[in-house]
Amino acid sequence: MSPRQQVEINVPNEPFPKDPFALLRKSGAWMAPPLTAVLRRYSLLPHLRSLRFPFHRLLLSTSNSLSDQSDFEVDHPIASAPGDDSELSSFLHRLSSAASAASSPKEALSLLLSSSDPDPPPSSPSLLVRALWELRRDPDAAALALRYGDRCGSVDGAEGDEPPPPQVEAWHLVIWTAGKARRFDLAWAVVRRMRCRGVLTRRAMVILMERYAAANEVSKAIKTFDVMEKFKVESDQSVFYCLLRALCKSKNIEDAEELLLLRKKFFPLTAEGFNIILDGWCNVITDVAEAKRVWRGMSNYCITPDGRSYTLMVSCFSKTGNLFDTLRVYDEMKKRGWTPGIAVYNSLVYVLTKENCMKDAHNIFSKLIDEGLHPDVETYNSMILPLCESCQLDEARMMMERMIIEGIVPAISTYHAFLKQEGIEESLKLLRRMEEDGCGPTSDTFLMLFENFFLLNEAGNALRVWNEMKRYDISPTRSHYMTVVQGLVKHGCIPRALEYYDEMKENGFASDTQLDKEFKAFLLANRDHWRGAGKYNIIPQRGKHFIRRSHMR
Repeated sequence: MSPRQQVEINVPNEPFPKDPFALLRKSGAWMAPPLTAVLRRYSLLPHLRSLRFPFHRLLLSTSNSLSDQSDFEVDHPIASAPGDDSELSSFLHRLSSAASAASSPKEALSLLLSSSDPDPPPSSPSLLVRALWELRRDPDAAALALRYGDRCGSVDGAEGDEPPPPQVEAWHLVIWTAGKARRFDLAWAVVRRMRCRGVLTRRAMVILMERYAAANEVSKAIKTFDVMEKFKVESDQSVFYCLLRALCKSKNIEDAEELLLLRKKFFPLTAEGFNIILDGWCNVITDVAEAKRVWRGMSNYCITPDGRSYTLMVSCFSKTGNLFDTLRVYDEMKKRGWTPGIAVYNSLVYVLTKENCMKDAHNIFSKLIDEGLHPDVETYNSMILPLCESCQLDEARMMMERMIIEGIVPAISTYHAFLKQEGIEESLKLLRRMEEDGCGPTSDTFLMLFENFFLLNEAGNALRVWNEMKRYDISPTRSHYMTVVQGLVKHGCIPRALEYYDEMKENGFASDTQLDKEFKAFLLANRDHWRGAGKYNIIPQRGKHFIRRSHMR
């Protein structure tokens, strides 16, 4: 028996129950308080922002780190899938009404199945998938929608006692949703249901591995791979490489490398496998020493680097500003017969610009065009970003205008490079230009601006940006509030900081222990200055400006 077969994962052995929510009832996850605030915060549908769904408050993920990304994101085709919004709205309303009237998922499902609502259940596979996308931050609501669609049959004209199962994208989306919220019990329940329905795919297991890796559950990610054979799903080398990529993406690169070497009897070592580890050290965590070690390790195992290997090393040396080694590896790549791609030239442009070798950087620009390659937004960013970092804004603007003339739309990172260096008036203009180009501004854009202006001791401009954020329909998160509050405290604007801190808590965000102590100490030290009617009113009376700002959230 192979080591992969000897490892066991804690997956219940009993068959998938007729009620897929049994685990929820056991764990007490089905809770009565409404989910109104959460649905408002995430704005499930633009035209439903004013509606208040009386859905149950369910367990949500609190992790929004970069490593918590996957292949289902805002730019996924599901997010922009066309469809009838009124039909989707009606379906979500039915789910909300059933959940608000039920005390358990099973009862909610019964209400949906016995409903006399004239509107039919999800009448097409795409409608169910779109509904699940809107519920992607609510794993239990997504599970209810999936089970409803599975029981009713999400295909027009479905007949018979056992309707066809929903399309695989629906199952995948619910597994991903549950995994992001770290509801792995629910994710495994969906996997078992897929097996019972005969639609279990390798992608479903890969998504589960990715979610375990993102949650830093390395051993469980590996065990999920090992248990695939138990679920009669093939676990070949391509799936193994998916596991390695997931581990590297979540910065568990050492674990991925160890696993690669431990499983070499079952999955022979290849340049592709080592490239996954190299990508982790070169791009996820830029560590030149570790990248060099892996490069030497390839030679020790008689693995010849390929074009991808050289591209990764060029990128790594470029990011650290190591011009000599970047050019050395580039020359070696060409001598070995590998043709540099656009990524290699982008790295060369970046390191040459960073080292102020502008003539050589422009020569590389011309060279890649001569070789039939087309500069992309990353090519121009490779010159714009280091120019902005060195405050050569005029040269950076010239490159940006050249890019636009060539028909290439700037990316968010392009504008962020300028925003880090510009003053308030120019920043406001750039925000409007970002909106016109359809690339922002985003929540991170404003967070970056807050940090920049407070760092420059320009608290007033930071608050101007706060007001500007509302014009772009971006709701402040806890990170926004904390950055503004801490910035105001640092600059001695305690009463104003208290105002924003109070608003943050009113919006349902958790308080901060250290700030609570600082504000309490300030109140006690200054109580005589705000004495009135037997109370210490350190927070200024909420005038019309504060009320108006609260209503504009």
